[in-house]
Amino acid sequence: MRWPAFKIGGLGFIAISYVSIDYLSHLSPTWHSRLQPALWSLLALAAIFRVPFYKHWSSEFRSAIPFLASMLFMLTTLLFEALSVRFVTAVLGLDWHSDAAPLPDTGQWLLLALNEKLPPAVVEILRARIIGLHHFLMLFIMLAFSVLFDSVKAPGLGLGARYMFTMAIGRLLRAITFVSTILPSARPWCAYSRFRVPPYPHRWAQKYYVPYAEDADTIRQLLNQDIAFADPGQILGDYRPDWGKMSFLLDFLRPTPSEGSSWYNLLKKAGGGCNDLVYSGHMLVAVLTAMAWTEAYGGLSSAVVWFFVIHSAQREIRERHHYSVDCVVAIYVGILLWKMTGFIWSAKDVTRRRKLVKLEKIQNKLVQAAKDADIDEVRELLKEIEVTSQESDNERNRGQSGVLWFFACATVFAALVIVLLAFTWTSDG
Repeated sequence: MRWPAFKIGGLGFIAISYVSIDYLSHLSPTWHSRLQPALWSLLALAAIFRVPFYKHWSSEFRSAIPFLASMLFMLTTLLFEALSVRFVTAVLGLDWHSDAAPLPDTGQWLLLALNEKLPPAVVEILRARIIGLHHFLMLFIMLAFSVLFDSVKAPGLGLGARYMFTMAIGRLLRAITFVSTILPSARPWCAYSRFRVPPYPHRWAQKYYVPYAEDADTIRQLLNQDIAFADPGQILGDYRPDWGKMSFLLDFLRPTPSEGSSWYNLLKKAGGGCNDLVYSGHMLVAVLTAMAWTEAYGGLSSAVVWFFVIHSAQREIRERHHYSVDCVVAIYVGILLWKMTGFIWSAKDVTRRRKLVKLEKIQNKLVQAAKDADIDEVRELLKEIEVTSQESDNERNRGQSGVLWFFACATVFAALVIVLLAFTWTSDG
């Protein structure tokens, strides 16, 4: 049984209230400091009060392993992403970041043109920092916990597993994409303000990129010969602390003496990076939250969440955290990935739908068997419906097993990529 407040859109009201109260930190810090703790306390007490009456603990326990596997997969991809972010920043050196001009972005031009055409009040709304990454994460947490109130289909851990698994796939694809081709930042000063990598390129880039970076005739010869023929001159080396078994990361992270001797601390500093990281990780989180909200809860509130997504996208472009292409790609990639992972959790009751389809097919036979008082035939027909239900359960279990297998394969893949690149760079040096 649903709680009335949630049934008529209470979850959407609470979500909008949370975003509005958090925005008070920009308008009235005093009221923000009063209302935010009150809201969280109210939500926590409501959840605690509801826990003893929750009826779906068995399904939650069955979803625990896929959820934990998805979390582990997510952490693995975040580690790989952090390594990739540091790599694309360090491999060409700080001088390249300051000299490389930003890419032409028609989306940025359009927003600047709209600033001249739209009323000032509308422009201020577009510029306002209404919602950020942490808001989308908290909106999803609210959504998952709302299973306690039967406003979202249980299990909540199943919904969480699908969210984390989809996001992990998205982050892995994102890292593979932006590490493939290094693009200049929309903020040329970013790398100098955040990183302490060497100013000059890595020896790999000095040999394979620098001699062919600008001269068209040299590039034409490179295409014809398909071999690095230019003399790079005296190749500059890097600072190489003793990292033991992790020393293969030196060529990826390119540490400097001022950054300390820990490889882990360098990865923690990677953050969002300064290059153009196709596609936007922030927008991926926003789109997955909107997709989860639309499927699990729906209603007018889902339209509001999608408005937040679009608002966040134009702000990413307006503030030059990303190019327009990063936000556009993140939107359709997020939508497609979410559509592909419905085998983990879905708001649609697949088993019930298949039972109804099967019942429609055998309806005439069942009616005729009842008229003939043929009990054995009735039992056989009902058994067919039960078999259909068991097949649906088996497919769901195979889908959950697929999560574990994909996690294992993706982890092995990431490890192989790192080892292969480390071997290539080490043998080249």
